[in-house]
Amino acid sequence: MRRYDPRLIIGVLLVLGGLLALLDEMGIVSNASGIFWGLVLAAGGLVFLYMLVNNRDNWWAALPAFTLLGSAVAAFLPEALEDLDWLVFFAGISLGFWWVYFTSIAERWWAIIPAGVLLTLGIVSALADVPGMETGGLFSLGLGVTFILVAILPGGGGRSWALIPGTILMLFGALLGTPYRGITDYLWPAVLIVLGGYLVLRFLTNRPPE
Repeated sequence: MRRYDPRLIIGVLLVLGGLLALLDEMGIVSNASGIFWGLVLAAGGLVFLYMLVNNRDNWWAALPAFTLLGSAVAAFLPEALEDLDWLVFFAGISLGFWWVYFTSIAERWWAIIPAGVLLTLGIVSALADVPGMETGGLFSLGLGVTFILVAILPGGGGRSWALIPGTILMLFGALLGTPYRGITDYLWPAVLIVLGGYLVLRFLTNRPPE
């Protein structure tokens, strides 16, 4: 079988880029550069997706696959939807981490945390320009939901500790933007004290007898 020469791939990309630029100049298509880079990113994402689907041991390929595919979708978005660029990008990475979690729930429950945090970042970025939106509170709510999911979703045991920061973060987010937001100044110390005390108590109660 004849090996593919890298020059062939580069040549095809140059021809494609030139055609898109020409069509853009003629007014036939718009966002030519976005379409070009979207196709390049999508091609890279599909390569990693192929590796992922054909071998479950390649679970790590989910991260570059969905990151590249999310970037490709963001590149295809028209200017009217450019405010959603970061949402689509972060959602793509988040989807990669959810794939990692659901393909090995017992061993890779940790993937819930970056999956939730990244999706929260994407939502916050999409709503940042909405008048009256308290993005700090929204971010805290998203983090709170993420930690609660860590505690309640299937996976390895011993994750009930996540309910503590999850509940406090949700309370923190709910209070921001209200007349009671001053209470939040005391919540972070409370998080540290309660979580630290819980861990110390777990250590003391689980120590083997000497």
